[in-house]
Order: sequence, then C-alpha cells, then structure tokens
Amino acid sequence: MDLKSGYPFWAIKNGLMHAFPPLQQDIRCDVAIIGGGITGALIADELASHGHDVAVLDQRDIGWGSTAASTALLQYEIDTHMVDLAKQYGEDNAVLAYQACAEAIDLIAAKAADIKDVDFGRMSSLYYASKRRNRGDLEDEFALRKRHGFDMRWLDADQVQSDYGFKAPCAILSAKAARVDPYRMAYRLLMRLHERGAAVHDRTTIARIEVDDRSATLTTTDGATIKAKYLVMAAGYASQQFLRKRVAKNRSSYAFITEPIDPDVLGALKDTMVWESARPYLYIRSTGDGRLLVGGDDDSIDIPAKRDALVDRKARKLADKVAKLFPDVPVEPAFAWAGTFAETDDGLPWIGASPEHSRRLLFAMAYGGNGITYSMLGAGLIRALVERRKHPLQQLFGFQRKG
Repeated sequence: MDLKSGYPFWAIKNGLMHAFPPLQQDIRCDVAIIGGGITGALIADELASHGHDVAVLDQRDIGWGSTAASTALLQYEIDTHMVDLAKQYGEDNAVLAYQACAEAIDLIAAKAADIKDVDFGRMSSLYYASKRRNRGDLEDEFALRKRHGFDMRWLDADQVQSDYGFKAPCAILSAKAARVDPYRMAYRLLMRLHERGAAVHDRTTIARIEVDDRSATLTTTDGATIKAKYLVMAAGYASQQFLRKRVAKNRSSYAFITEPIDPDVLGALKDTMVWESARPYLYIRSTGDGRLLVGGDDDSIDIPAKRDALVDRKARKLADKVAKLFPDVPVEPAFAWAGTFAETDDGLPWIGASPEHSRRLLFAMAYGGNGITYSMLGAGLIRALVERRKHPLQQLFGFQRKG
C-alpha cells in the first residue's frame, strides 16, 4: 500500500537509522506485531517492558509507512469536539477520551526522556475560530472542558491579535500539547528492543495468517513461521483489509516544512501549535531546530498517482494561508509531502478484538488526528487485553462501542 508522496522530512533528516534483519528462521513469541511504525514500536515497548516476548515484523524498512509522513502534533484535543462526543457517547465517556489523551502526552514525554534524542518538546495549543459563526461552538467547548478541569484560557479577538499577531474571532489556548519526531522515536524504541534480544525484522512479508482461539501462526513469503499467543495488527491504514466492515475512510493530507527560522521571527510560534475550527483544518507547529511544519488541506483522494501530482500545488496553497496569518514569517516550503490517513466517523480509534475474528487477533488502528497519542494509549490497552485485564478505554475505543 503506497501511503505517502513527495519528500517526508523525517526520513530525509534521519535517513535509514538501522537495518534490521529479515526473518529467515522459525520463531516463537508471546505476541507478534505486524507493523514497525510508531504504533507497533510503542506497543512492542510496552509489552516487552512488562515481561512479554515480542516479535515485530514489517514488509518495508522500519518507519517507512505512515510514520515517515506523520506531522506528529501531540494534543489531547480530538478532531471531534468533546461536546459532540458527549452527545454521542455521554459526557463521562467524552471526558474519559479527552483526559486519556492528556495523560498520553505525559506518557510520551516520559518515554522520550527515557530513550532521548527524539525532538520531544512541550508546547501550547491555540485552537482558533475560523469564522464568526464558529464562536458559539468554541464557547460551548470551552465551557465543557473548563467544567472538567482542563487547563485552558479563553482568548477574544483582541487577545489573539496582541498575543499571536493575527485576526480571529476567538480562540482556546490549551496548556498541554507537544511535538516529537515520530520516525526517530520508532527507530530508537525498536533499536533498543533489538539490542535487548527482541525479534525485530523488517523487509519481511507475511504471506499467510492463521488465528484460532489458542494462538496465531504467521508464514512469510520465504517460508519462515512465527507462532504466537497473540497477534497485534498495527499495520496502519493497511489493517482495514482484514475487516469486512469498513471502520474508517482513507483520505490524503498534505504538509510542508520550512528551513530553520530565527526564533525572534517565529515569536509565539516557537512553542505554540496553531490550528483552526474549519474542517479540514490548517495546522502549524515548530520543530526543535526552529522550522515550521505546516499541514492540512485534506481531501478524499486515495489514489497515489493523483495524490503525488497535487503535493506541490497543495504546499503552495498551505503556504499562502500561513502567509496571510503571519505575513512577517517566511514560509517557503523546503520539503513537501502527502500521506494517507484514515478518518473515523467519531474521531476515535479502533483498538482491540473485532467480532469478525478470534480474540487472539488484536487491532491497533490509531486513526485520526491524534494518531500518536492514540498509539500510546493503545499500548496500554493492548497489554491489558493480552494480560486478560479490564481497561477503562476498552469499550470506548473497542469494536463494541455504539453511538
């Protein structure tokens, strides 16, 4: 599955950080994980850290799927407002989802501090109203979040102008957000696991999967077999091919990154990510070396050749939007790319066992704008399922949820 177009910055910056060996012999493990991106890496690290023998397998080089194209905005704010989640699943569940995502940022921070050198940094998140008519929605959202103790400030139009230098009817400034280099983090997690004796194999294609109520058996195209007690499908958007029921729509998102910009010119953008209420939304964040990463202008295109042809035009369109907001900030694209992402109807991920398959097959489909925070939460949820324990997110993120 062709998941990206153009020149994703993380892969260019980091290169091929490590060559893991293709699997060439039969192995046994507690949990086999298909997918060597950030989702698979976080799950493997969580399981291995708690005594489970894991094997990670990927048909590409590690991190070369959607992880290389991720823009890695780490937010507790979900693409679906808490107000709308409350209407669908009840207020308690809506709060649970948002609070869990906030906790996930702290978990990622701890993980980043442990492995080091992944461009992790704490940020604030400025969510602004694109139009006057969006003000009421943001007021309702702010009131609900405030009632449940989220650390935020309300900014009126004058405050947005004075603090951030652009015009917007209003905005919510959240204290908790972060950035990370997802490609580098996936590599560093899996390199550490490999050094500790875990099986990590890229350029390994699975030809056959057999799962029953007791175990899972995988066979590669080269004839090697992997026998495991559980199989975790963390293959990103390709995971949907294993489900008859469609649980998400594949879309394309576009991004570019600038050359490093002087911190005095960046101003508040140095430590504040900015995104808007329009859908699809424009978003902007900085990197540790002072570049601006800009993304958005999503569309429903899921044909790689068509997506490829649009990258430069979309990057120019995004740059023009940023220039209107911040005319004094240089936003010339240095590298531009596009990637596939999946969008669920409610903005929540699908993590757990599907009724279509044995409970020994677990899906980790961290879809939506919160992919990495969902992956972090999914690591704990998957471990709970493997250990036959209940987890507070099991119903809300699982295939049993009903709106």
